[in-house]
Amino acid sequence: MKKKISIIGVPMDFGQTRRGVDMGPSAIRYANAVERLESLHYEVEDLGDIDVGKRASVEEDASEKLKNLKAAAAGNEKLALKVDETVKEGAFPLILGGDHSIAIGTLAGVAKHYENLGVIWYDAHGDLNTGETSPSGNIHGMPLAVSLGLGHSTLTNIMGYSPKVKPENIVIIGARCLDEGEKDLIKKLGIKVFTMHEIDRLGMTKVIEETIQYFEGRADGVHLSLDLDGLDPIDAPGVGTPVIGGISYRESHLAMEMLAEAELITSAEFVEVNPILDERNKTAIVAVELMGSLFGEKLL
Repeated sequence: MKKKISIIGVPMDFGQTRRGVDMGPSAIRYANAVERLESLHYEVEDLGDIDVGKRASVEEDASEKLKNLKAAAAGNEKLALKVDETVKEGAFPLILGGDHSIAIGTLAGVAKHYENLGVIWYDAHGDLNTGETSPSGNIHGMPLAVSLGLGHSTLTNIMGYSPKVKPENIVIIGARCLDEGEKDLIKKLGIKVFTMHEIDRLGMTKVIEETIQYFEGRADGVHLSLDLDGLDPIDAPGVGTPVIGGISYRESHLAMEMLAEAELITSAEFVEVNPILDERNKTAIVAVELMGSLFGEKLL
């Protein structure tokens, strides 16, 4: 891991309809994210929040079924530029969300610096919908598809290039709620997925070992996109789209600890923390604790 971490907050809630997730970066900071990382002897620079503007008062591009398209694209463009700048300066970009649509900007800013960027998508959902397959039109269900070059050109062409990642360089961990169009795309593209069935059957140790082996010789950098709804709602209640039967708190710590030991991760984002839906900031606290493990914190 690089010893300098640059934190970028993205208070964006354009990707879905439940309000409150725009306060996620503040909640994570309130849970002492900066102090936790500094205690691990990192040089931490908090760059503040991206000014993402405001959502439209009327629906845009209804024919495309994409809600808040222009606002989401503009916010992600700003984020991509900031992430790009951070990587150029030699720092580790740590992005705080915000809904998961911010991954569009994160990956746009990161991927241009790698020939074969690997992506770990730690999430209950595949986020592989397009305007044609999405039941809701919510862009937070589309960022992985967008990063593959699939979807509305306003989103896929952020930073002027597409695709950002290749299907063979993606590993999804924790999936348990996939739309039919996403299932078809996963099969068509051969994307590697560890559903909850595999996690239950193999155990998290085996899942992460196989993930690490999968990226060996394949990826020259690996981005971790961690949606807090990947965890079970018992452990992370403050998310917009909770799905029961998720990854446990302890399994998630083990995953982060193993990724830290492998020195695999070159950028990361923690998303979908919604304080309005939370219990005494529990989900933000969990996010910070998982950050600690990802950056090398140990019990002994």
